[in-house]
Amino acid sequence: MTAVIQVRNLTKRYRDKLALDDVSFDIEKDAIYGFLGRNGAGKTTAMSILTAQNFATSGSVRVFGEHPYENARVLSRMCFVRESQKYPDDATPKHALASARLFFPSWDQNLAERLVDDFQLPLRTRIKKLSRGQLSAVGVIIGLASRAEITFFDEPYLGLDAVARQIFYDRLLADYGEHPRTILLSSHLIDEVANLIERVLVIDQGRVIMDQSADDVRDRAVNIVGPTAAVEQFIHGREVLHRESLGSVTSATVVGSLGAEERAELARSGLDLAPVSLQQLIVRTTQRHTDRSPATAEEALR
Repeated sequence: MTAVIQVRNLTKRYRDKLALDDVSFDIEKDAIYGFLGRNGAGKTTAMSILTAQNFATSGSVRVFGEHPYENARVLSRMCFVRESQKYPDDATPKHALASARLFFPSWDQNLAERLVDDFQLPLRTRIKKLSRGQLSAVGVIIGLASRAEITFFDEPYLGLDAVARQIFYDRLLADYGEHPRTILLSSHLIDEVANLIERVLVIDQGRVIMDQSADDVRDRAVNIVGPTAAVEQFIHGREVLHRESLGSVTSATVVGSLGAEERAELARSGLDLAPVSLQQLIVRTTQRHTDRSPATAEEALR
């Protein structure tokens, strides 16, 4: 695989706050990444540095092998769509789309027009008069129609209702299938985007705690459900991400896959095996990471 982004020992400090702490990762060409983590984890800071809208305190960033800052060759090949995107007071969606068409060399006007219809976007209404959902649609349309080689979506679709978000997911997948590129989705709606993403990059407290394929992540943990005593006996000595009990029944999320003998033991003990959703796993991992050193948390997922 070819890395289009290379991040090495990236650190960003804001006075007394460490937003990114010695972060290193690669982003591969033509893949959809889930860039996930809590609010304030460092995701937006990282994307802002990658798109030359912020500066690193230390470390290095290379996009297409070059530093992105004041580099038109690199910046014209990327699109950064964020929820807090600002526009001139008198701008309309028509103005925003026309400007984007001039900036992005791979812009697809036909796709943009179809998306305007899909999201029922009023083109001549001033942007500051748009609803939150309509404003989100402006960003989504630009992000998709740009056909940029790398596109960052920093939760611009949160203002969309469930139907509109599904339209976004469907259009993204369809267009990605015809025109592969690198896409980074930052989202709190992990279960909604779980079927879109091919690789999971989780950042917490300014550090990367997970960087794996989505399939590998899903295989990293299971839920054991059954009578409390039997569950406790089965999980003894295992890495437990989470446990909860209701009456005499306990559910425990444990790290690692189970072999045939272990599954047979489960059946003999009257225990059930349930899958762990991507959202559950990431939530439990970040909760666990709060109380443990980053190195130990990452090690537990290997």
